[in-house]
Amino acid sequence: MNSFEHNPKLITDEMSEQIIQTAEKIVTSMGANKLTVRQILKDLNITNRVFYNRFHNISEVLAHVYSRTIMKIRKSINQEYTIDRDFFEYVLDIVTESLILSYDIKMKFNQYVFEYDSISNSNYEWYRNRITRLFEYAKEHNLIKDVDSETLSYSIWCFCRGFNADAVMRMPKEEAISKFQYSFRILLNGLKK
Repeated sequence: MNSFEHNPKLITDEMSEQIIQTAEKIVTSMGANKLTVRQILKDLNITNRVFYNRFHNISEVLAHVYSRTIMKIRKSINQEYTIDRDFFEYVLDIVTESLILSYDIKMKFNQYVFEYDSISNSNYEWYRNRITRLFEYAKEHNLIKDVDSETLSYSIWCFCRGFNADAVMRMPKEEAISKFQYSFRILLNGLKK
């Protein structure tokens, strides 16, 4: 028996997509801790063989669901700044949108997303670059003090990520949004020229 027979190539097809979509529904409605291969098999009326021909384990399916969740959040906050908007309100809007999506998408998926997110360097880099670009733009247009954009973007990443992780588990969405906007406005006001 050769090594290929021990590790056959996984199938990627329509059924793979159905498995991921079913997993996403289970995770967002019941939580990541309720996602099992058995639940997917039952919901799709498929066999173990169908599942394991496409995925090695349930963690691999969760990784796909996580990636889609992150892409939804990125897409929603990736709108470019336009000069006709108040820069500080724009920044407040995009960080608030991230908090809202933490509630809407991650509430049931919270622990898994934040555990996985901690080791996801690509997600970290994407956010840091996005935040840094915003500060560089603001400095170029004389909207904020001369700050170290890299250091500040890291601090804001930590603030937003930490706030989102804690608030999702601790308070209703409306209260979290109010407290987040209050705190973030103070931070932004400290940057204004």
